[in-house]
Order: sequence, then structure tokens, then C-alpha cells
Amino acid sequence: MRKKLYTQRSWIIAILIALVVGLGAGLRGAAVLGQTGTSSDVATKTALPPVTPVLREQEAAFALEAQFISVHKRASPAVVNITSRSYATNMFMRTVPQEGTGSGFVYDQRGHIVTNYHVVENAEKLTVTFADGEVYEAQMVGTDPINDLAVIRINAGIDLPEPLAVADSDTLQVGQFVVAIGNPFGLDQTLTTGVISALGRIIESPEDNRFIGEAIQTDAAINPGNSGGPMLDLRGRVIGVNSQIISPSGAYAGIGFAVSSNTVQRVVPELIARGYYPHPWLGVQMLALTPSSTEMLREAGMNVPVDAGLLVLRVVEDAPAEKAGLEGSTHFAQVGNTRVPVDGDILVAINDQPTHTFQELTVYLETETTAGDTVELTIFREGEELVVPVTLAELPRDG
Repeated sequence: MRKKLYTQRSWIIAILIALVVGLGAGLRGAAVLGQTGTSSDVATKTALPPVTPVLREQEAAFALEAQFISVHKRASPAVVNITSRSYATNMFMRTVPQEGTGSGFVYDQRGHIVTNYHVVENAEKLTVTFADGEVYEAQMVGTDPINDLAVIRINAGIDLPEPLAVADSDTLQVGQFVVAIGNPFGLDQTLTTGVISALGRIIESPEDNRFIGEAIQTDAAINPGNSGGPMLDLRGRVIGVNSQIISPSGAYAGIGFAVSSNTVQRVVPELIARGYYPHPWLGVQMLALTPSSTEMLREAGMNVPVDAGLLVLRVVEDAPAEKAGLEGSTHFAQVGNTRVPVDGDILVAINDQPTHTFQELTVYLETETTAGDTVELTIFREGEELVVPVTLAELPRDG
């Protein structure tokens, strides 16, 4: 009997020990799983590679590369090579042909193509070659030498590529990526890339003593033959027309300029409708005052109450300035070896915008006004400040 009881107690103790050991193992396992999750979760997490800054940079580079490729594929069919032919007389009095090349782009579905004025200047024959090799003869529609823009037209019918969209250049920012497509040195459909280096530059116009405002500066490579081609944003929209470079050698040196798309939008519709752009005109000849010239005028006896401004030397007959009552110089004095004016109005502002150089005046008139607008000129006459309203006219076509 004692043996039986002893045996029963032994089994009971063994069972209790087994339960305690099992419970402890379960608690330890629960603690581990509570910290790390399920075993399948652990396997999943360890299978994924870590995302590093290098991988992120590679992905960004590939995305940018894909964007450049996309812009070229979408825009290049509408970018053309323009060949202009003219004739000149050589030293042997023989007529010889002269050829020049440049670029352009399809502007609308009527076959109008935008380019630079200097690409088609004096052309007697124009041909347009597309990316697919199709060649068309083009007719001149309109030119604007002052803004270096021109429009020609081809009859391509249903084969005309989709025109390029034109963006608002007022929304551009320095540092923005840009793409230039053109035909540098005759190498058609060349793409170059860069950034906007500066905005609102003022560059010289092909027209003597005139300037182009709102120009875009870029470091994208622009070479002879790129002229007239589009500068595009990464959406494939035209933000400018490639026009000029600054270079000691005549080739790319890192500084190029494009006529802004807002200038294109202002000028091109007028070229299509009229054949020319009606530039606003005051009708005055002026001298920019500098510290040295101001001092000279004062020595000559002129009352000059400002240190900078534009001295009106001459008012053109029947011009807006004359009709508004502006006065030019009529009296002169000798200072040393120089004959200087001792009267005439001094212009210091237009519509409250300070104007100290002829360049500033020209750019303001071109970008902020149109023929027919009335502007307010702030002038000094014999030391007295006056505000004179002037209604602008169209610049005479012969001047």
C-alpha cells in the first residue's frame, strides 16, 4: 500500500514539473515574439535590401535622364533646319550664291514656323528640313529685327508635326533645367542641356542702337546653327528662342541667351497678322547723363538738379513727344573743346519707373507698353519737376 502511494506521488510530481517547464518555455517564447514579431515577419524584413542615399541618387538621375529623353522624342519632330539662300556680287562683279543655316520650330497648325530674324535676313529662298528628312520651300511671313524674331510658313498639310506649346516665361526660375534643340554646325536634331543662369537680361538687338529685354541666360551649349531653335522646359514647352552667345572664339563658352517666350507671344501674332510688329515710339533723341557730363553741363550754366537721367537733345517733328510738349536743347555753350547743351528737358522716370539710360527706357517701352498707350513721363525743366502725359505712336517703318 505504501508502495502504491509512493508511486502515485511520483507521477504527480513528474507531471507538475513538466507543466512548469512548459509554461516557462512558453513565456520566454512569448517575450521574444512580442519584441520581434512573427517568424515570417522577421524573414520578410531581412529579405529587403536597405535603401541608401546612393540608391536614391541613382533613381533621381535615371528619372531626370528619362525626362530629357522624353522631351527630345516629343519635341524634335517639330524642330526644323532652315537654309536661307541669297545672292551677292563678288570682287569680279559676278553674282554668287550665299547660304546660311539655322533652326526653327512649328508654331501652329497653319504651318507657321518661328525663328530668329538674323537666320532669314536678306534671304531670297528659304527651305525647311524636318527630322524625318522631308524638305519644304518656305515663304516669308513677317520679321521683327528689333526683337530678332521672324515667322516663315510652309505648306505641309496633314504631314505637319504637332506644334510646340509655348509657356509663360514669367514663371521661370534661376536654376531650372532647360533643353535646347537645334542644328549647331549643321548637325541636325542636336540636344543640349543646362540650367537657367539668369533672367531679365538685356541683350543687343540686330537693329542698331536697340535692345532686347526679358532675355534668358543659360549655360546649355548654344553654337552657330542653334539660332532660332527652341529652348524648352522639362515639360517640352517653349520658354525661349535661342538667339545669341558671348564667346571670344565665336563658339560655345558657357553663356548663351534666348528671346523669352513672352516676347514671342507678344510679337509673333502681330508678325502673322501684319507682317511686322508695331513698336511703341516717343520720337526723341537723348543723352544719358553721367557724373562727368552732369558736371560739365553745370559748368556751362545749365540747371541740372539730378545726377542721372536722360537729357532730351531733339524732339522729332510730329512725334508723340513733340505733341505732348517735350522740349529739346536749343542753346549750347563751349566748355573747353566740347560744345554742350545748356537747356532741354531731363527725363528721370516713366510711369514712376526710374529711367537713367536709353537702354532702360527702350526695354520698358518694349516690354510694358504698346503703341497707343498713354504713359506719364517725369521730367525736370529748368530745375522744376513736371509730369507729362504722352500717347505713344508706332515706330515709323523706315526708322
